[in-house]
Amino acid sequence: MAWDTYWAGIREAGAGSEILWDAGTDREFLGYKDVLLRHLDPELPVVDVGCGHGSFTRALAGVFGEVIGVDVSGHAVAHAAAHPIGEDRPLGQDHTLVQNRPGTVRYEARDMTAPGAAEGLTGTTDANVFIRGVLHVLDPSDQAALVENLRLLAGSRGTLFLAETNFQGNPVEYVSHLGATHQNIPAPLERAIRGLPMPGRFGPEERLRALPPESWELLEDGEAAIETNPLTGVAGNSRVPGYFAVLRPRN
Repeated sequence: MAWDTYWAGIREAGAGSEILWDAGTDREFLGYKDVLLRHLDPELPVVDVGCGHGSFTRALAGVFGEVIGVDVSGHAVAHAAAHPIGEDRPLGQDHTLVQNRPGTVRYEARDMTAPGAAEGLTGTTDANVFIRGVLHVLDPSDQAALVENLRLLAGSRGTLFLAETNFQGNPVEYVSHLGATHQNIPAPLERAIRGLPMPGRFGPEERLRALPPESWELLEDGEAAIETNPLTGVAGNSRVPGYFAVLRPRN
């Protein structure tokens, strides 16, 4: 399995590491924080779907009381579980996350595109869901299967927050934006594009197809800046144009 092979080869995280989508800063999360606080019920657990090595899971635990990170890769979950809350990284410039009692975090390896994968994950019938950078690498059939599990997780009270890349160029322009040239491909980028599914885009049009309005109520959406590992000295190249949306299933 491509994702497990990828995570098995990762040795460290943060800026300058081998992980393409780890910027080593909480700046992106801080850009979402007010939106999350505005819409997510703090009494419900939060499920971080596609948690990878858990950087956003741990950031969520600085705000919410119970967070569950889930990933298709057992190696990713092992990386995540090896890092306690609060050890990760410097925060974005002039920003702080204040939490006197960090929330609890646990991790599970599950394929959330599998039928019934949502069952028994949270121990409750309702949960909030955070998903970043997953839908844009799935084909439509896997997106539909994942969305069904997200609906089951959310139940009648939960809310879904998604953030995805929405780069409008072609694949060559995308990798060039991140630092690839005719002479060189930075190692974190090469590792990702050689062994993992080719990323697509996920914006309002894709959201309407994957989460149609007759099934999902849109509460808020807008542009996002997806932070990646800074691979060049060019300001802004480590940020990928993105899209966020907050939705609730219609019951």
